[in-house]
Amino acid sequence: MRLADEMANTLCILMAGGKGERLYPLTKDFAKPAVRFGGIYRIVDFTLSNCLNSGIRRIYVLTQYRSVSLNRHIRLGWNIFSHELGEFIECVPPQQRVMDRWYRGTADSIFQNIHILQRERPERTLILSGDHVYKMDYNEMLAFHMEKNADLTIAGVEIERSKASAFGIIGCDEEFRITDWEEKPADPKPIPGKPDKSFVSMGVYIFKTDVLVRQVIADAKSPTGDHDFGKNIVPRMIGKHRVYVHAFREARNPESTYWRDIGTLDAYWEANMDLISVSPQCNLYDSRWPIRTYQEQVPPAKTVFAGGPGEEMDRVGTVLDSIVSGGCIVSGGKVLRSVLSPNVRVNSYSFVEDSVLLDSVNVGRRSRIRKAIIDKDVHIPEGTIIGYDPEADGKRFTISPGGVVVVQRGINPA
Repeated sequence: MRLADEMANTLCILMAGGKGERLYPLTKDFAKPAVRFGGIYRIVDFTLSNCLNSGIRRIYVLTQYRSVSLNRHIRLGWNIFSHELGEFIECVPPQQRVMDRWYRGTADSIFQNIHILQRERPERTLILSGDHVYKMDYNEMLAFHMEKNADLTIAGVEIERSKASAFGIIGCDEEFRITDWEEKPADPKPIPGKPDKSFVSMGVYIFKTDVLVRQVIADAKSPTGDHDFGKNIVPRMIGKHRVYVHAFREARNPESTYWRDIGTLDAYWEANMDLISVSPQCNLYDSRWPIRTYQEQVPPAKTVFAGGPGEEMDRVGTVLDSIVSGGCIVSGGKVLRSVLSPNVRVNSYSFVEDSVLLDSVNVGRRSRIRKAIIDKDVHIPEGTIIGYDPEADGKRFTISPGGVVVVQRGINPA
């Protein structure tokens, strides 16, 4: 059978219900997958684009926490599948069909929606997370899964061992069969033949559906545990089932293994900064693997005031090494190494550098902003200084462990 036919026999379930507590206050009003990223995108767009580009046309999105904006985004931007051809993308809020409570973990969310698997009866189930940034062809992982006749295949990304302790580490043999699984170990296990590298779990799973059903039912009967794939399901399956790790390579660019878990404020800021580098590791401009999103109707971006004889030279609308979305106006201010989301305005004599400005931020005249994340709809009063005095910033704003100043929506920055 052709691989395309096998993918048609694979159902995708995308986890998009997490609170994103470590990304607060950006998740104060939104589910983490719905947080704006890279100017025009939402975080979830990267996983959904991977699905679309991989030929996956049957997707259930499991939502829970503050999901209104996420539901709206998917309805407006991803309503492109043909129901008549058996294609769909559907948001599924907690049904409480099985138990009268919210989801306790990733495995529990599957258990509480087990009727979907019983109705659809796919041969395989692809389980994804909606809060990672990467470009992956799931067909390659499916081919590996079938070649190994695996009960479960987990995508693993190679990371320097010295940096891997913050993640779930996959230990495997020379055939890529998983032999060990540790959460945030002090001494991560190396990849066979690569002593300076470790496999980190990407939270991407392909199960034989009958195996998945049995595992989540057994997990639900356990009175203890987190009811989580990484913490409970996978460790119990190792040694008893055929569990393999698939080495991730970026779609259309096998030399790259770019993957970011946007789980913290620092990770979010760093991933945005990755996009504005001269040669970004995550290439948004590859027409062979487009990242799709919903874009509202806004006018083009523009700069105002070019300076000239007799004019003040510090009143020049300038943007360097930055991403500028539609609707933005840089009016006599300067923007350096920053990401401007739609409808941002930077007014005269202001300076914004190394920062992420979300929708409709207005930077008042003579303000200075450095290494900051400014939340949606925030108005920065004239003459405000952010990112230069940690002590003063700490009294007004959230500051990440890495020193990123976060100005929350609804707060007065004055």
